[in-house]
Amino acid sequence: RIYKEGRESVPEHPYLFETDVEICLIGGSCKSPIERFRNGNSMIYVLQKARHNEGSDPMEESKADDAVYASELLPKESSGPVALSVRRAKQLISLYTMVQNPNMTHLKISELVVLPPLWIRCDGSDPEHTCWLGAEPLKAGNKITGINFYMVTCDGPTADKTCFSNLEELKMAHKIKHRSSTVMTKGFAQYELIRAAAIEDTLVESESNIYVDITWNAVDKILETPPLISAATLNITLESGDPRSPVYQLYRELQFLLALAEGLKTGVTEWPEPLESESAVELVQELLADLKKKLDGYCISGNNNETEKIQCDTAAVDSSIKSIFSERGDLDFAEQLWCKMRSKCVSSYQELIECFTLILKSLERGEIQPWIHQGSSSLLSKLIQQSYHGKIEVVSLSGIAPIQMLLEIGLDKMKKDYVSFFIVKNGTCLLFQDYFISTSVDLQEQVHRVQKLHHMLEIMVSCTVLLQFKHENLFPLTQICMKYYKENPLNEKHVFQLPIRPALVKKFYQNDHPEIWKVDISSGHGQKEVKTTWQVSTNPPVEHTTSNNTGLLSDSTVNGSSEERTYFITMAKCSQVHFT
Repeated sequence: RIYKEGRESVPEHPYLFETDVEICLIGGSCKSPIERFRNGNSMIYVLQKARHNEGSDPMEESKADDAVYASELLPKESSGPVALSVRRAKQLISLYTMVQNPNMTHLKISELVVLPPLWIRCDGSDPEHTCWLGAEPLKAGNKITGINFYMVTCDGPTADKTCFSNLEELKMAHKIKHRSSTVMTKGFAQYELIRAAAIEDTLVESESNIYVDITWNAVDKILETPPLISAATLNITLESGDPRSPVYQLYRELQFLLALAEGLKTGVTEWPEPLESESAVELVQELLADLKKKLDGYCISGNNNETEKIQCDTAAVDSSIKSIFSERGDLDFAEQLWCKMRSKCVSSYQELIECFTLILKSLERGEIQPWIHQGSSSLLSKLIQQSYHGKIEVVSLSGIAPIQMLLEIGLDKMKKDYVSFFIVKNGTCLLFQDYFISTSVDLQEQVHRVQKLHHMLEIMVSCTVLLQFKHENLFPLTQICMKYYKENPLNEKHVFQLPIRPALVKKFYQNDHPEIWKVDISSGHGQKEVKTTWQVSTNPPVEHTTSNNTGLLSDSTVNGSSEERTYFITMAKCSQVHFT
């Protein structure tokens, strides 16, 4: 019944079975907790212990009962999945197998249904320390012909490499178990390229990570370094706002923009504390006084000192990134105004009104005729264009109008900043950019799209500074990011993947220890294929581990360098049972 309901929509919560077991149906598009040890991305059942019943004996209390929703039994703050005893898991595997075996006619099952694969979290209470048991049907068309059984065991953590298996012994054991004359081997290694850096002996909390997955055929020995002919995929997860980022000042500028957008939406704006003794009003007065001296418009090249001051106020970027993302030198009047009001921080709603009142009066009197970019969409830009013809419309500076005016100016300015990078410096297709800089959607959606642009910028800058990527690598990565963000909301936890050549990042991992290293030993073809997997990893291979050393990376310094790493050793074996 769960399977039939799941074909329409994958349930959000697990079901309860016989008071002690939770059944989770995981869709093929979702991340599988067992993906390292099984092929394919089909729908699967994951069984685990019901967390409300941890003190009871499931073998004593098992009662045949219809599956019911277990959502009400979940704790308010989930502590993660809980494993079943190996004894209970084996019983469940047996039941699953029996109901799909066409030879079990005494069960009087009217219609045999080929169920999704079943995987059960185990507590490692047996001598082999089993952490998963699995069963997957073998099919011929719509009929089931047998079952593939899987057993995943885990030991560790240990730093003793003498515990590691020998590849030739693993291959021989596979041949004997499966009566195979030949076997194939496939290697996999994962290296973390960018670790959390140490600042004053403490780790900066961040979800950011860049790592590379490498696969290759014909493994020669355990823990061998992947050959350069391997296939590699770069995996990037980046959280914006790291103070160490060369574009951190731009991130702060974005935060001011977001505060204005939130104020426009809620009617309550949180104004920052002023950072300078000179008020925003005084800065605007100085800007207007300078413009009054040149009625022929603002000329960037006419005052190098002013240009440098604006750039200092608005960019403040790290010297290592200036060649990649430097402040534009063509800031118009509205953008200069934004920079001054943002960098010196407008500290109140009343101060904002005073600033715009000064500007509008100067425009009405014809005292200034500032230069603005063609195509600017803000209300202030339109008023400036009207002033060229000697008359501007009356604008009320009440309610949310001043906040919206400032938000529009900031949006215009920041869009041009990102376009400058992605088109001028990165050579990305302008047509693809239209989605991100469109003014045909409301202001809140425009702000959301600017957030996406900033997240993409942080990714490009990190790959440029940390991995020394050139244009030929940044261009396809930008396309991947843009395609994702045209179809999805902002998600800084999303893993962006870029196929690369291992040689591109080899210098970052060639002398390092892998986070994961595994070898698959296989024989047979199609449904008769059987596989043995041996893996070492710096983190537990399962979420439901009971180890006290969960997450242990090393026993040395905080920045990841270590003489000796500890590893979890995992083995996955399979066997087949045929019904016909």
